[in-house]
Amino acid sequence: MVTAAARHLLVDTEEQCLELKNQIIAGQDFADVAQQHSSCPSKAQGGALGTFGKGQMVKEFEDVVFTAPLNEVQGPVKTQFGYHLLEVTERTGE
Repeated sequence: MVTAAARHLLVDTEEQCLELKNQIIAGQDFADVAQQHSSCPSKAQGGALGTFGKGQMVKEFEDVVFTAPLNEVQGPVKTQFGYHLLEVTERTGE
């Protein structure tokens, strides 16, 4: 079974998502940005979602998590919840 570990942050607008992505690319820590700005409860863990398998997250999210390079910020990814930045930190079973 393929599993992945990722962290993310969730905001309401694509503009805010892009602004935060630029801050992370410029050197700010992903976890710090997630704690300050994400509307997801995972912000308490710096956006860490732990390990999960296929079928446990929404499709748009999984499409990125199971194909993106590791440790690179991806997004904005639009879901019914809002706009996400994602970083895949681990993938096993490929």
